[in-house]
Amino acid sequence: MDAYSDHIPVMIDEVMHWIDPKPGGFYMDATLGLGGHAARLMEMTGGRAHLLGLDRDRQALDKAGKRLAEYGENVQLAHTSFQHFPSVLRELGWDLLDGVVADLGVSSLQLDSPERGFSFLHDGPLDMRMDPGSGGEPASNIVNGASYERLRQLLWDYGEEPMAGRIARAIIAARENARIESTLELARIVAAAYPAKRRALARNHPATKTFQALRLEVNQELREVENFLERVVDYLRPGARIAVISFHSLEDRIVKRAFRKESTGCLCPRDYPICQCGHEKKLRLPFRKPLIPGEEEMRANSRSRSAKLRVAERIAGGDE
Repeated sequence: MDAYSDHIPVMIDEVMHWIDPKPGGFYMDATLGLGGHAARLMEMTGGRAHLLGLDRDRQALDKAGKRLAEYGENVQLAHTSFQHFPSVLRELGWDLLDGVVADLGVSSLQLDSPERGFSFLHDGPLDMRMDPGSGGEPASNIVNGASYERLRQLLWDYGEEPMAGRIARAIIAARENARIESTLELARIVAAAYPAKRRALARNHPATKTFQALRLEVNQELREVENFLERVVDYLRPGARIAVISFHSLEDRIVKRAFRKESTGCLCPRDYPICQCGHEKKLRLPFRKPLIPGEEEMRANSRSRSAKLRVAERIAGGDE
């Protein structure tokens, strides 16, 4: 079995419906992963579209590159965070884009590789860096070095974890005996911090939100999404669409607010008699509430269950 034969891209039919790729168009997959969405886009255009794929995970980028190799120079790949896409476009000499896809989830490659430290289901080093070669701080440094207050706030803000205080205290108590270095060790500490009744009734593993919070902090994912969405609208050709898939409420909230802001004209307070902000409407929203996977997809791919898709379309100046 090859490296991506069991990879299932989330909501791929819905994404392609709204992006509606055409031969000769210029498209960007901002979070390439294993290349599932990108491969479908190239197939739909007979390999005649121009595609830029970005990912800061070198391992994923290499595997996606092999998958997309048949399309030759029509596919360009870059090892970088998607918030830095403008510099890549400049290097390529690309001006405006005809469509953008961003799947904000952790890839199956990352979750299924114990040595990456993303999953509490496999034992591995407590790392969680999407780009281990970046020199960034691994999760183990935060777990073993952060104060109680920082840990508690991190779990509350990024994990929306109601047991944040109990878990932070449990981590501090455990690390007084020895450093916490493995994923399963941390998962056991978190599970033990949960009240027995809440643990018995929980739908997900008690460590789910803790691992989410640490991953978001290690990779600065929310800030990256904000920076990306602030800039990408100005690189869309009129009529081009951007499709963003998020997997938890914090990311979806950022996407929702960014799209809503750019689909609105004046942003001044309502009691201002005259607009002073000069903000212009740039986007049209085909639908307000996010799309979610169908029951068939959720049965076939459990990782799609929390996915939410939002789409926005670039309008020309002055259009409504």
